[in-house]
Amino acid sequence: MRQTIGRWLVPAIGGLAFLFLLVPIAYVFAFSFNDAGRTNLSWRGFTLENWQNPCGAPAVCQALGNSLQIGATATLLATILGTAIAIGLVRYRFRFNATANMLIFLPLATPEVVLGASLLAQFLNLGADLGMGTIIIAHTMFCISFVVVTVKARVASLDPKLEEAAADLYASPMQAFWRVTFPLLLPGIVAAALLAFAMSFDDFIITNFNSGNVDTFPKFIYVAATRGIPAQANVIGSAMFIVALLVVIGGQVLASRRAKLLAAR
Repeated sequence: MRQTIGRWLVPAIGGLAFLFLLVPIAYVFAFSFNDAGRTNLSWRGFTLENWQNPCGAPAVCQALGNSLQIGATATLLATILGTAIAIGLVRYRFRFNATANMLIFLPLATPEVVLGASLLAQFLNLGADLGMGTIIIAHTMFCISFVVVTVKARVASLDPKLEEAAADLYASPMQAFWRVTFPLLLPGIVAAALLAFAMSFDDFIITNFNSGNVDTFPKFIYVAATRGIPAQANVIGSAMFIVALLVVIGGQVLASRRAKLLAAR
């Protein structure tokens, strides 16, 4: 009896939790087809006009473009710096190695309200104009921690003997890195970059403190929520979810094919 209950209870609870996670996404997707008019708080009828003109709501595409630009720039900077830090922390031993490892986790443990307010105070003390530049600096700062944690796990799993073998074959340190180390680190770097971009694009609290008059997509959603998020914003959100889903599926397919090729060898 206990085995029967356990066999059905765990999948049932898992299914309910999965359904709970998908309900908001289903709501966003459904209301992207709503003939909203001035508000998008209630269902008024089915229409494809929102998908045909996703920039119909004022400033929605400008806010999206700002978020994409900020996310791409912050991700590039955080990935480069975070990868270098991760390699240094794993491969080299120096006096304050343990302290550096602890400091890397501080942005992860610090509440975003505190982090955003601290960065704002720092920018104001330096006399910096709040805008695109301050947002990119702030996003790069907290994204580095996510990149370091992700890439660090990948670096720790690599066998240093592979680089030693490359050196035995007369490869310079730079050649050994680009031809041996970097290809092996690439899956971890890509995963870290995707995580950093998601964190940057989705951030509202730190952005709201340090953005000045620059609108990002999360800020646009926050302001528009009082009168009902425009259906065009739901269109953009649904499209991004579909793109992310396709990326995940594509990654799984490529990983499966690679595993089959390695097994065939």
